[in-house]
Amino acid sequence: MTGWSHRWCGLRSSSGPIVADLLVTAADLGRGELVDIRVSDKRIESIAPGLEVRGDDWVLNAAGGGVLPGLHDHHVHLYSAAAARDSLALGPGEVAGEDRFAELLRRHDRRLPPGAWIRGIGYHERVAGSLDRHRLDRIVPHRPVRIQHRTGSQWVLNTAALEAVAPSIPGHRGIELDPSGSPTGRLVRMDRWIEAAAGRGDPCLAPLSERWARFGVTGCTDATPVGDLGQFETLASARADGTLLQRVTAMTAPGVGPSCPPGLTLGPIKLLLDDVGLPSLDELAELVRATHRAGRRVAVHCVTRVQLVLALAALEDAGTLRGDRVEHGSLIPAELIGALGRLGVTVVTNPGFVFDRGDEYLTDVEPSDRPDLYRCYSLITAGVGVAAGTDAPFGPDDPWAVARTAVSRLTRSGRSVGADERIDARRALSLFLGSAEDPTMPRTVSVGSPGDLCVLATPLDEALRSLDGSNVAATVVAGAIVADNR
Repeated sequence: MTGWSHRWCGLRSSSGPIVADLLVTAADLGRGELVDIRVSDKRIESIAPGLEVRGDDWVLNAAGGGVLPGLHDHHVHLYSAAAARDSLALGPGEVAGEDRFAELLRRHDRRLPPGAWIRGIGYHERVAGSLDRHRLDRIVPHRPVRIQHRTGSQWVLNTAALEAVAPSIPGHRGIELDPSGSPTGRLVRMDRWIEAAAGRGDPCLAPLSERWARFGVTGCTDATPVGDLGQFETLASARADGTLLQRVTAMTAPGVGPSCPPGLTLGPIKLLLDDVGLPSLDELAELVRATHRAGRRVAVHCVTRVQLVLALAALEDAGTLRGDRVEHGSLIPAELIGALGRLGVTVVTNPGFVFDRGDEYLTDVEPSDRPDLYRCYSLITAGVGVAAGTDAPFGPDDPWAVARTAVSRLTRSGRSVGADERIDARRALSLFLGSAEDPTMPRTVSVGSPGDLCVLATPLDEALRSLDGSNVAATVVAGAIVADNR
């Protein structure tokens, strides 16, 4: 790529006013000839060879590089991903053994100022066995400690942390008790109360957003269900001041909405299912019906077989709307694929976990269940709508790496998991090319479309062979250049 014209003077926020047009020249759209693309007033105005350069245009010479619609990550957790950058990584890939686990916590304890909490993430029992408050107390007795399980649903707190949280929520069902009635320190789905007790402000989204922009990501769907209008306002402010470069669609908890501030798009209502404390079929079906009556779609969290069976039964009972989603679809038995197709439900899956955790799946998951993990090919061929999300920070945050895994189905060590679910590179990348409103319909670079572009340093076919994010040369959101990787 030869670069920008002399008019280029730096990156611009996608949320501010854009006066000049952007002209991308010599772009490969896979049509057999190179074309120019004019973005005016935040949308693609024209596409043709040899478009005229106007006096105030910003010109980007793609030099034969491919140009795609900007990638959309259909399932992320923005603030958790931002907070993860400042947290202690305690997963199997970072820590091995109880001694090393304790050493890292104690070292972190010595470095922090008085009163600050230790926040650990990514923990799995493979690191140092099952945790409770007593084990954490023996390692760090005086400073509040909270360790998040890699599933994201459970935190383990030491006594100092538990004492800060528990007074405001006595008897909450998310607090696990031992046979004597004392808290074990394990808390499920209680992030809001833990955050309030820890006194942690919203982490800065800028480094995370800039990293995603370098991957060509121009939009994301935040799958953490917004619980109040204040959270909407915080996200909207980050969009308005340019801290958050991507377009954002936000899921909500039941009862929140139906409107959100300018700069955001309202997403589905997120229905969280946990095997412990599952709602009844009637309760879940009524939640679905109430959501539909409000003109909203549902996104049902399903990571186990029993959760998926319940979700499909509730959707069958309540009826579906186009845009209803199953999040993750971690285990989809073959006998349920037909029901997904019949109901018209979109599966937003996370094949990145095959790479990130596949070696553990080969040990921990029953051989008969392994073909059911993060299906792609069998769903697509059965007519089920499929899109993908990284699930960052719980999964790898690079959508190109996720697409590569959808093609290879290889683990970190190079072993295969569910090889029959492999898909080709073009289809794998298209899992990130749908819009927030219609995740399964790949967008195109076409006249009238939003000016959200991923400009590559190599021709399109070459980029598809490698599926490597390092091929992204520049990223454009609404006609504003938000990343320059040259």
